[in-house]
Amino acid sequence: MCGIFGYFSKEKSFKDLSVIQSMGNVIDYRGPDGQGIFNHAGVALGNQRLAILDLEHGQQPFISNDGKIIVVQNGEIFNHVEIANELKGTTFECLTHCDTEVILRLYERDGISALSKLNGMFAIAIYDANLDEIFLIRDRVGEKPLYYFYDNEVLVFGSEIKSILEFGIETKVNYDAIDSYLTFNYVAPPLTMFQQVMHVMPGSYLRITRDSLHVHQWWDLLSTTIVEKTEEQWIAKFNETLNDAVAIRLRSDVPFGAFLSGGVDSSTVVGLMSQHMSQPVKTFTIGFHDPLYDESGFAQAVASRFSTEHTMEKVDPNLLSFWPKATYHCDQPHGDVSFMPTYRVSELAAKNVKMVLTGDGADELFAGYDKYKNFFTDDTRNYSDALFRESYFDSISLFNKHTKSFLYSEAFRKHVNLDSVFNFIEKKFDESNNMERINQALYIDTTLLLSGNNLVKPDRMGMAVSIENRAPFLDYRMIELAFSMPGSLKLKNGETKYIYKKAVGELIGFELAYRKKQMFTVPIGSWLVHELRDMVIDLILSEKVRARNLFDYDFISTIYEQHCLGVKNYTREIRALMALEIWFREFAIDFKME
Repeated sequence: MCGIFGYFSKEKSFKDLSVIQSMGNVIDYRGPDGQGIFNHAGVALGNQRLAILDLEHGQQPFISNDGKIIVVQNGEIFNHVEIANELKGTTFECLTHCDTEVILRLYERDGISALSKLNGMFAIAIYDANLDEIFLIRDRVGEKPLYYFYDNEVLVFGSEIKSILEFGIETKVNYDAIDSYLTFNYVAPPLTMFQQVMHVMPGSYLRITRDSLHVHQWWDLLSTTIVEKTEEQWIAKFNETLNDAVAIRLRSDVPFGAFLSGGVDSSTVVGLMSQHMSQPVKTFTIGFHDPLYDESGFAQAVASRFSTEHTMEKVDPNLLSFWPKATYHCDQPHGDVSFMPTYRVSELAAKNVKMVLTGDGADELFAGYDKYKNFFTDDTRNYSDALFRESYFDSISLFNKHTKSFLYSEAFRKHVNLDSVFNFIEKKFDESNNMERINQALYIDTTLLLSGNNLVKPDRMGMAVSIENRAPFLDYRMIELAFSMPGSLKLKNGETKYIYKKAVGELIGFELAYRKKQMFTVPIGSWLVHELRDMVIDLILSEKVRARNLFDYDFISTIYEQHCLGVKNYTREIRALMALEIWFREFAIDFKME
């Protein structure tokens, strides 16, 4: 786990080393254990290291014996032991126990096709002097971030956008990204809030020469097809695959533990960890002082069941004071307030360990959210394809096209096409048209919601306090298993995670397996009316905000008034508008529509 950064220019002139160093320094929390930089004529690859494996010999960049291939990585290759054993006795044998060296040696042997052998979460940069090309590579579902700027003269990349900005890139606010954000509550990749700064898409790599950039997809979830098995066979395969996914994520040369919420996903991961470890699992939970919102008792019950070394800390439910800090670390606005408790539990764990396992990804793969149960009813089963697509898009939209026609100012409407985000989703439906409808919905959330929001949360909040998150459910074998499974086994008779719960019931206890899923449900809607009213007015209706001329502020005033009067609950919409203004202020962007 680290941060990577660098550039590749058409002109082979040297960029001042201090600029490259500053690209790493600005994200030093991602890797406080050292900085390494390769800097040559018109190309630099840098790394901020968070040492997890081979603490003594794992410094990056890794460079081939002939000095022709240079590799930096952010992430972990979980099957590095098996690959190193495969290379043993050959001219590509590894000299260290570091997983990044495995990438180098495998690339030396197989070239870019080596990617298919990697089981991990990673963002990788490889400079091949033999070809005079650089590759930027992202893992299958986007666990690790990787951004880039490209203008035909120079490529600049980094694990976070702020590294790219340190290079001196001048970029403006991306209007389409604002529209995307207000549609989904996050900026859907590959867009970012900065013009010309893009996200490498999951399962893809960029091949950049001195004068061109090409995008290649190296892994495609759509190639997975439905397999026929009995429920008992699915349960056995689920447990076998998840068990090994947990086991290989326990490889570490530093202390590690797990986040434990008391829900099905984290409890399952902790239960499997306990079967592989000779010492108690270190588990971490935050609770709330207010008993109305505190669920730490469920986590304690799981900790007792598996005899973990449990650490719990109770905090004030109102964590919104962390909002600006969370926004800074995310580089972009996110309307999801669960970023704040994720930061707090990461901060708690970082006092004791350097790496944790989490339950991230299970809901998107196995239909764990209530929204799936609420959407897939007897009525929607009879929808035409067009109505199904439109209705599901509306269900995942924050502001729909109709509402945005009132929300956006006349000046802003001139810069965006209100149909573009639906057309974007329409392409997702088209490419997954061979899937049944439940899996289509999960495909959209796995390819967009995960990388755009839900995986940003553990990566950015964990990295903010220099802690690595590993998610066994996002092992590519689990992902491919999930999409080879009929959707009817994930959502059945109104039961979310149907086959998953049957598979883990014996491990974690059936009472927990079938406990109602609890989201972050503190009374933010009420706070927006009372305790946070001044903050709301400042962030969505103040003169400073109105001067941006992005929105119709009379319309915003109306929805806030309706929220305060209890006419309609606009908590999510108000929160999203607040988050956007926090982003403008946190990045000192004096943006105004003309």
